[in-house]
Amino acid sequence: MAASVLPSAYQTSASSPDWLNKGDNAWQMTSATLVGLQSVPGLVILYGSIVKKKWAVNSAFMALYAFSAVVICWVTWAYKMSFGEELLPFWGKAGPALGQKFLIKQAALPASTQYHSNGEVETAMITPFYPMASMVWFQCVFAAIAVILLAGSLLGRMNIRAWMAFVPLWLTFSYTVGAFSLWGGGFLFHWGVMDYSGGYVIHLSSGVAGFTAAYWVGPRLTIDRERFPPNNVLMTLAGAGLLWMGWAGFNGGDPYSANIDSSMAVLNTNICAATSLLVWTWLDVIFFGKPSVIGAVQGMITGLVCITPGAGLVQGWAAIIMGILSGSIPWFTMMVVHKRWTLLQQVDDTLGVFHTHAVAGYLGGILTGLFAEPTLCSLFLPVTNSRGGIYGGSGGTQILKQIVGGAFIIGWNIVSTSIICVVIGLVIPLRMSDEQLLIGDDAVHGEEAYALWGDGEKYDGTKHGFYSDDTTHHRPVSGATQVL
Repeated sequence: MAASVLPSAYQTSASSPDWLNKGDNAWQMTSATLVGLQSVPGLVILYGSIVKKKWAVNSAFMALYAFSAVVICWVTWAYKMSFGEELLPFWGKAGPALGQKFLIKQAALPASTQYHSNGEVETAMITPFYPMASMVWFQCVFAAIAVILLAGSLLGRMNIRAWMAFVPLWLTFSYTVGAFSLWGGGFLFHWGVMDYSGGYVIHLSSGVAGFTAAYWVGPRLTIDRERFPPNNVLMTLAGAGLLWMGWAGFNGGDPYSANIDSSMAVLNTNICAATSLLVWTWLDVIFFGKPSVIGAVQGMITGLVCITPGAGLVQGWAAIIMGILSGSIPWFTMMVVHKRWTLLQQVDDTLGVFHTHAVAGYLGGILTGLFAEPTLCSLFLPVTNSRGGIYGGSGGTQILKQIVGGAFIIGWNIVSTSIICVVIGLVIPLRMSDEQLLIGDDAVHGEEAYALWGDGEKYDGTKHGFYSDDTTHHRPVSGATQVL
């Protein structure tokens, strides 16, 4: 009988080693691209359109700059601080992820081996069937979107030079701690805190850090706080659409494999997001008489955020319950509590990131501790026999773990973000000058989002001095590139 011959597509070679699963690798790179598209152009478009017209360029550029800066910082030192060898129980050892020998070997998270109390291995080290390069890039786009989400609290007044300094510092001293602690093999990872795809690492941290930074930076001008209409609602919807569809990679890529749990995560993500959007819209109609498009976007986001820590761990019916709660509780904190709590009134959180990400992220983490299904947990988590509270056994303890894990992320971000802002403020003003705040993009960048006079027409203060959003222009447009 003739020996079977492996088809050429499946034969190993120097570029296709025997550990490489081409399907997993393709999905991981696709997932990374989807998450990257959430930021560029997703949040670039959303930020540039949801703000007052005079801040469109600045808001979009803050997102674009952050994405670029994070990429370089990530491969230079931050990846290994998040997913490398353990330095401290909450931090990995810094180092570059740039060498060919490192990037083409099989991916592995060296601190992820789970041990029983007697020293025996409970769950082996995480070793996906694709190269380190895929893992480094996948985790990079997560780090980038965390910083960009944080920026939503600071739009319309943060000094762009201070933002340039803030991005690498926050990535290094805040994000890497949460990532290593919960994902890279840190103490919360081994304790069994559940964060499937970043409800804590991404959303709770960015929401709390954004609110904290907003406190230190200070508020927008009073006129901007009182009247801050979106300059293009349709483009806001385009950015929101990219954010929603990109979440398939956000949650679907976190099993590090194109497996059944990945499919479960993608389905649950869409169920929860749709439910949350509908609930938020219904609440707007019931209490305000009109369905708000911006409100629907907020509801969509809170649903996506809430399901993230449990996307591949809960059943579909639980995703609906989580959607109902994520569409109502953050709505209540934003529409009711915010208007009655002095602290929330004093801190100028431009896009309400505290409500849409911190509240929704913490809510999702706690609900994951309640609804996590044992069989689904066994497909993903390093701690065996993990389960949510409704399934008995250790489930009650799991809820406590979720509360404590979230509290650690909150505390660390308040302290680290405050220190970073204070240090930067000693060198660079955190807030723009009053003149820049009055004028907007033209003063900060010498550019504007919309040309409201003809190409080649020179600025004339008698004709171009005032726009529909009350932006005052005191001088001619200037910049590196002009059409004269």
